[in-house]
Amino acid sequence: MKAIAVHPGKAHTMHMRDIEKPELASIPHGRGVLVKVLQVGVDATDLEISEAQYGASPQGDDFLVIGHEVFGIVEEVGDKVDHVKPGDFVACTVRRPGKSIYDTIGRSDITSEETYYERGINLRHGFMTEYFVDDAEFIVKFPGQLKEIGVLAEPASVCAKAIEQAYAAQQRLQVWEPKTAWVMGAGQIGLLATMMLKLRRLNVCTIARSPAAGNLKAEITEAFGAHYVSTKNSSLEDVAKEYGRPDLIIEATGNSMIAFQCMNVLNLNGALVLTSVTGGSRQTEIESDKINLEWVLGNKLMLGSVNGNFRHFQEGIAALALGSAMYPDTIEKLLTHPIDGMDNYKQLLPLLADSSVLKVFVNIATA
Repeated sequence: MKAIAVHPGKAHTMHMRDIEKPELASIPHGRGVLVKVLQVGVDATDLEISEAQYGASPQGDDFLVIGHEVFGIVEEVGDKVDHVKPGDFVACTVRRPGKSIYDTIGRSDITSEETYYERGINLRHGFMTEYFVDDAEFIVKFPGQLKEIGVLAEPASVCAKAIEQAYAAQQRLQVWEPKTAWVMGAGQIGLLATMMLKLRRLNVCTIARSPAAGNLKAEITEAFGAHYVSTKNSSLEDVAKEYGRPDLIIEATGNSMIAFQCMNVLNLNGALVLTSVTGGSRQTEIESDKINLEWVLGNKLMLGSVNGNFRHFQEGIAALALGSAMYPDTIEKLLTHPIDGMDNYKQLLPLLADSSVLKVFVNIATA
């Protein structure tokens, strides 16, 4: 069967190849699920892997099948699988367990091992192929009524986890009731985070580079009831004066410099959540004494959040369902650039390199 892969560590090696169709029996104890892939989303992670910034092949292979955002339909299940059945629409988690205590209790998303295993990213083949098989533990049922936005399940899980982690960490304050939130970046993560924060009834500013006029990202932001602010027109200090200092910041720009600039405006007792995975070696000059003083005296918190487990996928899907009801015909607008079939894979990289493009995904099959 067809698959799209790269040779990790070698830039610009994306190619199509034939691989064997997986067998249900490859998953022991009757827990296998065979899924026909319908759509696979791609994002900056796939671009950075293609540019050899990170990523590794599974042991024994010199290639890595890409794709970590999958939506499909179940074709066959093992005799010990009871939460999905043939005909169900599903997504699939990305991280796979290592050997740390967190991995053994189902929290591979926060493994304490330096080596991690992620489908389509590191040491495990991804989903950009016609079929995949995985353990039922990682297969998440998706409501058929929302199948048009099913390819957003994985990015929604990332947002759900990032927000959850901020609230969980701030339990140290006993009572934490954020009123104002900023989302840095208006890509798929930024816009889905905007929606989820609005569903929590926060006053949200979504901050990005592009001017608002004629901008689809600004249109979606405002449809969610949030404020879109362009850094072309306003500094972060200007935004803080107009809308108030943020109690919570979700940083999703892919630019490490922005992450550190955010530290200057966070409110007292605030939380800054970093979700960007930035390859490269950029260096940024910061006002370290000022930041250290304000963060110590202000009880501020910064944390990183990556990947989601089964529960975060469920929370993300629940948010997509509620968001679809609260903001009709809005989430679908994120799906801007479909590619029809893996044969057209050469369209991927130019689109991913275009900062004006919102969401690229490949239509692989129909249900």
